[in-house]
Amino acid sequence: MAHAFSSQDTRLAAGARIVLPAIWLGLIIGISLIEAPLKFIAPGITIPLGLGIGRLVFTAMNWVEIVIAVLLLWSVFKSAVGAGYRQLTSAVTVVLIAKVAVIRPLLNKRTDAVLAGVDDGGSSLHLFYIAADGLLIVGLTTMLIVAARRWVTVQPAIKGAPRS
Repeated sequence: MAHAFSSQDTRLAAGARIVLPAIWLGLIIGISLIEAPLKFIAPGITIPLGLGIGRLVFTAMNWVEIVIAVLLLWSVFKSAVGAGYRQLTSAVTVVLIAKVAVIRPLLNKRTDAVLAGVDDGGSSLHLFYIAADGLLIVGLTTMLIVAARRWVTVQPAIKGAPRS
C-alpha cells in the first residue's frame, strides 16, 4: 500500500482525478448555467430576493469548489502524472482563485449597492464571472477526458477474434 504522500500513483488519486472534475463540472453546470438564470424568472422572486439567494448559493458553491480544488491538487501532486496535467490543474486552480478572490468580492459590492438602492444593478462584472466559469468548464472537461483516457485502456481488436 502506497503512503499518502508517495510519488507512486494510487487508485484513490487516479479515481479522484476522474470523480472530482466531474463533480466540479456538474456543480458549475447546475448552479451557474441552470439555477442562476432560472431564479430570476421564477414567480414572486424580486431582484433583492434573487440577489440574496444568489449570494448564499454562490458562496456555498465557491467553498465546495475550493475543497474540490484542494483535493484535486493533492491527487495530482502526490502522483506520477505528466507535467501537462499538472499545469492544467494549476491553471484551473488559478482561474478559481481569481473567481473567488477578485471577481466575487467585486460582485458582492455591487450586490450591496443594489440592495441598498444606490445602484440599478446593471453591470458587466457578471461577464467576468461567466468567463471564469467558461474557462473552468473547458479546463475541467479537458482534465476529465485526459484522466479517463489514462484510466481506461482500450485493447486493440485481434484479427479473427469474435466480437462481443
